[in-house]
Amino acid sequence: MPARAVRDKWKLKKWYTVIAPPVFNNAILGTTPADDPLKLIGRVMEVTLYDLTGDFTQVHVRLYFQIINVEEDKAFTRFKGHELARDYMKSLIRRRSSKIQGIFNVTTKDGYGLRITSVALTAHRCKTSQKKAIRKIMQEIITKRASEMTFDELIQAMLFGDLAHEIFQEAKKIYPLRKVEIYKSKLLTIPGPQGPQPAVVVSPLMFKSR
Repeated sequence: MPARAVRDKWKLKKWYTVIAPPVFNNAILGTTPADDPLKLIGRVMEVTLYDLTGDFTQVHVRLYFQIINVEEDKAFTRFKGHELARDYMKSLIRRRSSKIQGIFNVTTKDGYGLRITSVALTAHRCKTSQKKAIRKIMQEIITKRASEMTFDELIQAMLFGDLAHEIFQEAKKIYPLRKVEIYKSKLLTIPGPQGPQPAVVVSPLMFKSR
């Protein structure tokens, strides 16, 4: 494409400010360009929790937000999920210890469906029966707490350590632990007028006839 055509194409683009949901105090996530605001719908922004809180100890927590609405020059988002940095997780692994992972689908009291991955790391290598008992505790606590919390409350419990701390306190009765983390979360469904609906967001332009 000729350089002039590229320049002309960029002139048509407008910059939009991307806004986090209210649970993150409507913080600015960044800016993104588009020549049509509808093209922003469904776009995913990635930031770290450190970017939003200024706490450097949270730099390993990656957050994903999806644009769901555009008004004037602002693009509003919904929390899509989170994941801890792989380098951080690798730094927690020790020889002669066990890693116990559980993946659970849960529903919040206001009808949001999520898949949550929790990881427990033991002080020493434990038995299979102890791993099963710890995984069961993970499932019971995560499922129960999710059903008692709103979507926003669950986000905070996952990201700021309350959920992991509760699991740690209960699971350490089975076997000594070094660390418990809520490693990953993903929004699966959102409440709708006729029940849960997929959380997938795509640009309306995808459905326009060519």
